[in-house]
Amino acid sequence: MNAEAAPSDSRALRFASLGSGSKGNATLVSDGETHVLVDCGFGLRETERRLARLGLHPRQLAAVLVTHEHGDHIAGVGPLARRHGLPVYLTAGTLLSRRLGEVPRRTLITPQARFAIAGLEIDPVTVPHDAREPVQFRFHAWERSLGVLTDLGHPTEHVVGRFQGCDALVVECNHDPRMLAEGPYPPRLKRRVGGNWGHLANAQANALLRRMGLDRLQSIVCSHLSEHNNRPELAREALMPLLDGDASRLVVAAQDRGFDWQAVA
Repeated sequence: MNAEAAPSDSRALRFASLGSGSKGNATLVSDGETHVLVDCGFGLRETERRLARLGLHPRQLAAVLVTHEHGDHIAGVGPLARRHGLPVYLTAGTLLSRRLGEVPRRTLITPQARFAIAGLEIDPVTVPHDAREPVQFRFHAWERSLGVLTDLGHPTEHVVGRFQGCDALVVECNHDPRMLAEGPYPPRLKRRVGGNWGHLANAQANALLRRMGLDRLQSIVCSHLSEHNNRPELAREALMPLLDGDASRLVVAAQDRGFDWQAVA
């Protein structure tokens, strides 16, 4: 398989995914010069392989940003950081969960307090999810912004306000409520996934986008789809009415491949 070219335009905000779903998540964000990885839910070798497909070596990463401590987001963070000497940015709550393992280079971040990694400015945003101190991220570079917004149980006013005006958005479309209700999960897990501290359903993603407004949104990526409780066509069906039939603005992230580099014009 040929590797996708790593971003080289120094005046473009770009993003890609190594994979998205309950078996592992990792999202790349780049301003053309600085590359960061949001979460890493894959083993070390698999992460290296998937990075190579997107044209990057781990040592080209400036940092790994962690949203929260669930295994599908952090399984590979410690091994990747230790092997390649990468700094890890995370909240105090995520660190205190003690699920990350030893991370030699770490920086604590404060929700709602912007920080910068070289030319990338980053807003960590508190979200409702069943973790110690979960955040999602909004990135700013070259007068453009990208939101990475997954793993939240419901779209709060705080979340809506913090992600308004994005030029591109990676948004959770985790499940279809009917598939979840009729699916194989035990009742307790169904309640967790579908609850206010679990994951967004397709219709909730639609409602979130309506409240945020789509005037500036060039592209939307449906992400974190459940293998058992959703299908790509259902996620597309939920969001396409917002896009006036313009399918080119909508991408669905896959568990096995994620999605290739997207540019924010």
